Amino acid sequence: MGSKTFSISNHKAYQNLKHLSKSFKDKSQHLKYLIQTENRFENFSIQENGFFYDFSKQLVDKSVLKELIELAGQTKAKKKFSQMVSGKIVNKSENRPALHTAARDFTQDQILLNDLDVIFEINRVNKQIKTFTSKIHNKKIKGTTGKSFTDAVVVGIGGSYLGCEFVYDSLKPGIAPIIDLHFLSNVDIDNFGQIIKTIDPETCLWIIISKSYTTIETMANLNQILLFLKNNNLDPANHLLTVTAKDSPGDDPSIPGLDSFNMFDFIGGRYSVTSAVGGLPLSLAFGFDTFHRFLKGCHKMDLHALNAQEEKNIPLMAALIGIWNSNFLDYTTLAIIPYCTALSNLCPHVQQLYMESLGKGVNADGKVTNHRTGVIIFGEPGTNAQHSFFQLAHQGSPFPIEFIGVVNPVYNKAQAISNGVSNHQELWANMIAQAMGLAKGKMDDNNAKYFSGNRPSSTLLINDLTPESIGMLLAFYEARTVYEGFILGLNPFDQFGVELGKVLAGDIRDQIKRKNTDKTYNFYSLDTTTKFYLDILFKGSL
Repeated sequence: MGSKTFSISNHKAYQNLKHLSKSFKDKSQHLKYLIQTENRFENFSIQENGFFYDFSKQLVDKSVLKELIELAGQTKAKKKFSQMVSGKIVNKSENRPALHTAARDFTQDQILLNDLDVIFEINRVNKQIKTFTSKIHNKKIKGTTGKSFTDAVVVGIGGSYLGCEFVYDSLKPGIAPIIDLHFLSNVDIDNFGQIIKTIDPETCLWIIISKSYTTIETMANLNQILLFLKNNNLDPANHLLTVTAKDSPGDDPSIPGLDSFNMFDFIGGRYSVTSAVGGLPLSLAFGFDTFHRFLKGCHKMDLHALNAQEEKNIPLMAALIGIWNSNFLDYTTLAIIPYCTALSNLCPHVQQLYMESLGKGVNADGKVTNHRTGVIIFGEPGTNAQHSFFQLAHQGSPFPIEFIGVVNPVYNKAQAISNGVSNHQELWANMIAQAMGLAKGKMDDNNAKYFSGNRPSSTLLINDLTPESIGMLLAFYEARTVYEGFILGLNPFDQFGVELGKVLAGDIRDQIKRKNTDKTYNFYSLDTTTKFYLDILFKGSL
């Protein structure tokens, strides 16, 4: 590893922020006083196009905010974001652009990449999706036995399913699926076993999503699916779909399947929901028009992230607050708490999006970093979270929290009144109170009932669970992650950190393969620990 290091501490704003952070660390700036300063809420919140961000309960003041905005300028964050959107090479380690925003670009401007018109190619795939899914819905394409399709299983791992699952579960309460989606991500055979209990083999589509079409887990599941179809006397040609890179093994016309849809190198997996990775399953589930509305919502946030001035730019400000909390106030964790059950899978998606993008030890030029480059993301919907880990949030080791509220619930029929309020009102009462309680705390002579307060949080609001609102929410987290990466000097588009475990698994896989073909083979050549686990695996019990 090279000795040269990279740090944003060379920037004047970074040095000023280090100085300013001292008063927040020694608690001389307590949130219970900060939130009472004049026009605090108005000056520390932003509303744009039905999206609201309140950071008035973060440990910042006007001086900190000024220096954070200076840091964004000194690191050329907005310029880099603009270069990304226009197709410049921002993923230097893999010599690629990162054009997920082009997948929902309705300006129709041409973006050329090695003489390839990116917008044209994306539109071509979207037209293919629209035509194909329409035929499924109109029952023009049916399964082997002539029955119409009722279910589809998304087969992929990581970015090949997490974002799609989040969007599907978010939209499902308000839009009844035409085709029910299921998600087979884990190579765990019990994941497969549970799914086949819920589907009719004759009326189920299987969507294999893999850019390279070599992902070990996905290919293992594909082989399991082929065996399942064979055992049910079903032709894979009538039940399989593929989303993969052009000219990959999965794009070969000779492979049995109904159709193949292209994904592109210029869109990374964790940013791929708005490509065919999400487009095909979501269009099967809700119709292409719903997917199109979702893209419109993403595009609205993309334009805001690109064009809004720093102090009014919601994802940029959220990124700066995140950097302030991690690099200057030394918080190592962020909890995402949506007060909406339909958003349950937002946190798993953001976990991958954020931690795979920012969990780096080198900068974009390969120099070792000496500043914090990302935090641990976790979360659970409220109010469930309050009865799970909010004891720690209020009285244990502090960590920032991001609350998310939805103004209008999907269920709009008669609601019972309990303690004078409806369920949705009770939900909001808790969300508002938790943020306030974390900030202000509570004095008590009994130490067990004392709350220190001074615990930072932000609150995001969207109007509803429409495709447009969910699109804005998804694009907010993408833009916020990218901005944070650019300011920290990182490449938020590669993920070499996932490779080591895969290589080691390959060596162990070879040992298992030898035992499968030769029952007399033993594992004496392996280390004691690995031998123990493999012996137990083949023995079948402890």
